[in-house]
Amino acid sequence: MTTASHRSMTPTEWGLILALAVIWGGSFFFNAIALTALPPFTIVAVRTALGGAFLAVAVLATGSAFPRTRSVWLAFLTMGFFNNVIPFSLIAFGQQSIPSGLASILNATTPIFTVIIAHLFTRDERMTPARVVGVLLGFAGIVVMIGPDALVEATGHVVAELAVLAACVSYAVSAVFARRFSRLGQPPMVTAAGQFAAAALVMVPLALVVDQPWTLPMPGAGVWGALLGLSGLASFVAYILYYRILATAGAVNLMLVTFLIPISAILLGAVLLHERLSLNHYLGMAIVGLGLAAIDGRVFRLFRRVPRPA
Repeated sequence: MTTASHRSMTPTEWGLILALAVIWGGSFFFNAIALTALPPFTIVAVRTALGGAFLAVAVLATGSAFPRTRSVWLAFLTMGFFNNVIPFSLIAFGQQSIPSGLASILNATTPIFTVIIAHLFTRDERMTPARVVGVLLGFAGIVVMIGPDALVEATGHVVAELAVLAACVSYAVSAVFARRFSRLGQPPMVTAAGQFAAAALVMVPLALVVDQPWTLPMPGAGVWGALLGLSGLASFVAYILYYRILATAGAVNLMLVTFLIPISAILLGAVLLHERLSLNHYLGMAIVGLGLAAIDGRVFRLFRRVPRPA
């Protein structure tokens, strides 16, 4: 029997994956708009607080209940720290200096770091030859994208690019840590709401102390729309789609989102923000894409299925 992780997807599942890619690609666009008026910590504080509120309403609407044990909430806090607080803040910081399309390309390296961390800290997610090739190609793509700038001088662009890569490492840590939630027996929506609530408990006080948002000019309608897009679409709706795809299509098929997010982010940045990327960025994206294909493995399985001539 074909498992959900390896079977062909239905048109509905393809549609959900494309929708998720557009929404998460749009998060880089929303960040770029919000950064025109607000500092990074304030943006992340609003995103986690509103996103957590939306998810909490969904939990209550479905009749679920939040856990009361301290161990589960400590797990939520850890997950929120590595999956929301650190990466959201670093990406927003990086996008102050680099285009949203480039940030999305760098963000696509998350599975590459996940493979490395899973190999180091788990017993059943070890490196395979295909994954080693994928990791090497991924790092080659990163060198192509950042290399020319880094060889000249450590500019703000290089620091911003490294910040986004550090966010990818944090995402990778959270992906490996998330394995324990299956043992805690928490429904996916409760887990998502819990980690956002825990992240908001960190980010809201941090933003109040560091950014003092009450001293900033009142943002315009476009910035408020971007904040709503980050919290309502890129956080609330995206998590619902994510877990829906994971449940029916499986984790391997869900990884296709990683390939598609940079495309939507680059298109949105080019059309709406008039951003332009350099040739080395597109070349690096192509190399990273080859690395992701090697890690994913389905391309190699397709070649093995091609019948040989008699």
